[in-house]
Amino acid sequence: MSTIKDVAQEAGVSVATVSRVINQNGYVNEDTRKKVENAIIKLNYQPNSIARSLYKKESKTIGIIVPDITNPFFPELVRGVEDYLIRNGFTTILCNSDEDADKERLYLEVMKQKYVDGLIIVSNTINEQLVQQFDRPIVALDRSIHKNIPTFAIDNREGGRRATQHLLDIGCQKVAHIKGPDQIENSEARYKGYLDVINNNELVVSGHYDLKKTAQATIELLQHHPEIDGVFAGNDIMALGVAKAADYLNIKVPNELAIIGFDGINLSEMTSPELSTISQPIYEMSTEAARALISLIEGKVIEKIDYEFPFTLIQRQSTKR
Repeated sequence: MSTIKDVAQEAGVSVATVSRVINQNGYVNEDTRKKVENAIIKLNYQPNSIARSLYKKESKTIGIIVPDITNPFFPELVRGVEDYLIRNGFTTILCNSDEDADKERLYLEVMKQKYVDGLIIVSNTINEQLVQQFDRPIVALDRSIHKNIPTFAIDNREGGRRATQHLLDIGCQKVAHIKGPDQIENSEARYKGYLDVINNNELVVSGHYDLKKTAQATIELLQHHPEIDGVFAGNDIMALGVAKAADYLNIKVPNELAIIGFDGINLSEMTSPELSTISQPIYEMSTEAARALISLIEGKVIEKIDYEFPFTLIQRQSTKR
């Protein structure tokens, strides 16, 4: 394996000159630069990325922190980020936090030590103090983490209203809501959207953004309230849990129970029946977040702090009567 000294010898220059060419730091005349570049190609020299990051305090690497990698929504978010970053010369480090503040604190410390150039965070538990201690650009995706951090999301409350109203529009008389965890911002916003339309919480239970917990909670809810003929679930995973509960109770979807989810993950159109959903522009949101982060890393000013994206109501088999 070639070293920087081999490149210097091949090009007939000093190691310092080779370093300036590689790091694009300091003046090197054009003829010398070409000699160094040709030597690098000839010797197939690969610069030591760790050494470069220590020297330049940058790594061309972005950290991504998500709360639950088993939820298909988050890998789809990450895919958009990663696709954009790789096209622009950055690699990614993915961290799964489980909404655990201690794990997030650890990840932030490791990111600082590895000189990541910036962070994209999906979290409701990272506090203001941690954000202020991290001296690299940060953007928030899917939910806000701090008033001064650029945020890329949809209007979740309006999405909750639209989902609930859709069930009434197709003729549902008793609409229940399966909500996500209380501490998660978008879960609460979707719940408030439901309340804006229904105006009472008698038929609301928590599914914790978990399929199995949702299925059990829904079975109990439908057994106590057999009059329920429509369910708005706070995300698509919970909507699948509702469908599982309906199957267990021999309730026909959508004729006896209409179901709508939220997020628009790819899995929602692979089920039987296919799932109606409030679809977020997942790929667009994530690529725009990545674009803004690179701008911040490059010292550019971005146009605003809050980026709100349009959602789409997609009606599929689970609400077609």
